[in-house]
Amino acid sequence: MEEAAQKSGDWLVCRPGCNQCCLGPFDITPLDAHRLRQGLAQLATPTAAAIHARVEAYIPHEDAPCPALNPHSGLCDLYEFRPITCRVFGPVTHTEDGLAACELCYTTASEQQMAACAVHIDPDGLEAAILSQLDDDAPTTVAEALKPLCS
Repeated sequence: MEEAAQKSGDWLVCRPGCNQCCLGPFDITPLDAHRLRQGLAQLATPTAAAIHARVEAYIPHEDAPCPALNPHSGLCDLYEFRPITCRVFGPVTHTEDGLAACELCYTTASEQQMAACAVHIDPDGLEAAILSQLDDDAPTTVAEALKPLCS
């Protein structure tokens, strides 16, 4: 992703506090869920308690902020442990359907310019290999992944 950010320059407008991609429920993998639960278990008590409260109050809808999103700072309280979707959102990536990028980025770039910036997510298939070894391969959401630790 660092390579994509370098290639993208000013077209990539994602910065700390921009949380356009943190709204609405979105699917995460079981591996993402595992990382999030590990991260929550490691957090300091006040931050963990705040996330617990947001998970308990979470009602999924298209504008619902992710329960890991700190409403005061606009930053992710589980940033180090965030799902792959969150890690790759913003820069142009290759998907099964073509190119994908944040709707706020690349607004003046042509399709060819975007293609020149695009990267492949997990080109070696490492995450897919790990996921294939798990008993549970069903996607979930951030709130559902954290709920067992917050109940």
